Amino acid sequence: MIQISGSLVAIVTPMHDDGSLDFPSLRSLIDWHIAEGSDGIVIVGTSGESPTVSVEEHRELIRVAVEQVNKRIPVIAGTGGNSTTEAVELTAYAKSVGADASLQVVPYYNKPTQEGMYLHFRKVAESVDLPVILYNVPGRTVADMSVDTMLRLAQVPGVIGVKEATGNIDRAAQLIKSAPAPFKIYSGDDPTAIALMLLGGYGNISVTANVAPRAMHDLCAAAMRGDVETARRIHMQLLSVHKNLFVESNPIPVKWALQAMGKMAGGIRLPLTPLAPQYHEVVRASLQDAGLLS
Repeated sequence: MIQISGSLVAIVTPMHDDGSLDFPSLRSLIDWHIAEGSDGIVIVGTSGESPTVSVEEHRELIRVAVEQVNKRIPVIAGTGGNSTTEAVELTAYAKSVGADASLQVVPYYNKPTQEGMYLHFRKVAESVDLPVILYNVPGRTVADMSVDTMLRLAQVPGVIGVKEATGNIDRAAQLIKSAPAPFKIYSGDDPTAIALMLLGGYGNISVTANVAPRAMHDLCAAAMRGDVETARRIHMQLLSVHKNLFVESNPIPVKWALQAMGKMAGGIRLPLTPLAPQYHEVVRASLQDAGLLS
């Protein structure tokens, strides 16, 4: 099985100013990430605006990402949803075009019970022979997957890990201590990722990596080998970036930042809106402070 660890960028979906998808910029971003050390591409997750792309666009984004990466690093396809049937279908498509794993978010809006979550994820894993990384982000889904449910799912063949995006280090430590060895814990919260990895986490599915791929690769590598001083130095360098990429809902600030860096246009789809003018200098200053923008 392919190794999935380190800095896994939750890549944005580039769009033109009219909101149409910008595939040339996506291809360019992917090549830049590989050159700058990103250890994996997570396509069409939260940062990729998965709620506002059509099914056809979702599939094409996965296909293009797999094609452009061309096996240089792993591609993790965001194929989860709040319909088990649709999650299975999209995951099957991701496998058919060569994705290395799928990211499966806790079903949102319909608020399943813990048993419902377990059966949902088990169904996806049993239906498609593609590794599953669970994704717990109750700040967006409302439903919060318990540690006990994660540990149950860790016993299901094909479920290889979880993106724990609560920022709760005590919970992460419990998971790292209790999970069977093949089951990997990934951070989904940039400000606390260093702590999770120093405790034994396997990497970070990162928003910050969109603008700082080399630094995030180096931070993850240092933390995972126990080099506290190097990890701490890079974390402090990126501290204001971690914070200010969330002055408005993700991915609003990070898309503005990438436009400011000249990486792509700034298109975004309603109901998300462009970054409010009062935050432009806040985000710009963070990028400059981290040495990411002159």
